[in-house]
Amino acid sequence: MNAKTVDAISILSADHRELQDLFEQYAALGESAGSKKKHLADDICMALTLHTMVEEEIFYPALRPADKNAADLLDEAAVEHAGAKDLIAQIQDMDPDDDLYDAKVKVLGEQVAHHVTQEEKEMFPKAEKAGLDLEALADDMLARKEEISATL
Repeated sequence: MNAKTVDAISILSADHRELQDLFEQYAALGESAGSKKKHLADDICMALTLHTMVEEEIFYPALRPADKNAADLLDEAAVEHAGAKDLIAQIQDMDPDDDLYDAKVKVLGEQVAHHVTQEEKEMFPKAEKAGLDLEALADDMLARKEEISATL
């Protein structure tokens, strides 16, 4: 694979780094940074929504039949996504000065960090060993990201 080749795992990993950076930026904001918090939280929610949709629609369905041993990981990921979606909805319906706003963003970040670790240490190696066409999946994922972005 040359340096310019993009595959599904590199796309998902880049999303993970972007999310980690956004959560770190949020954590660095002070108590009185209301509009900045709202903007960053919105960016986090948007990036996470896009990422989870692409995983659920393209990556996970490709991995499930390719590696029967990945079923438990994929099931856990689906539950983690459901929890993240619930927190995203709560955060989007709140203002930064509402009680528990910062706590919800922090918990979302902790859940995402756990999810990322599990994907990168367990799921991605399974995908690589399963012989999936990760470059073709990348093309599908990038196209879907463009479609979703146009509607969000």
